[in-house]
Amino acid sequence: MFNIHPTADVQTQKIGDNTFVWQFCVILEDAVIGRNCNINAHVLIEGDVIIGNNVTVKSGVQLWNGLRIDDDVFIGPNVTFTNDIVPRSKKYPDKFEQTIIERGASIGANATIIAGNKIGAYSLIGAGSLVTKNIPANSMWYGNPAKHKGYVTNDGILLDMDFKDKSGKKHNLSND
Repeated sequence: MFNIHPTADVQTQKIGDNTFVWQFCVILEDAVIGRNCNINAHVLIEGDVIIGNNVTVKSGVQLWNGLRIDDDVFIGPNVTFTNDIVPRSKKYPDKFEQTIIERGASIGANATIIAGNKIGAYSLIGAGSLVTKNIPANSMWYGNPAKHKGYVTNDGILLDMDFKDKSGKKHNLSND
């Protein structure tokens, strides 16, 4: 069973067990949300959005048509996604750009993700970053525009550009 706050406007029935939808959310018909998700207050989810299992979407996020979010993803407060490269008032593309967030990725607060890009598995996007291109798996990016600053293991250990953690231990990402 899922739990929907009485102030939320949820038009889809495609929500997995143990998912919480909090205050003042709007979720349109045909949106798909997996099991054990946490959709925080003031989130908008359009109809052509697919969200996997164990996903956290913090407050103030809008998930636009074409967004695909895999399992175990964290989306921080006020993260901004786009889905139209050349937006115009009252003119809509035949198909919106698809943005893919792969398993285990984390996106920090106030980051902006430009449409049509892929955020790789277990990667980390720092708060306030502007992502304008595909992000490889297990990499750490931040800044405006976001630049590659290091790596991150599947367990969330931050590594420098030489794959060393803060204690100096070198990691092999294929074994982590």
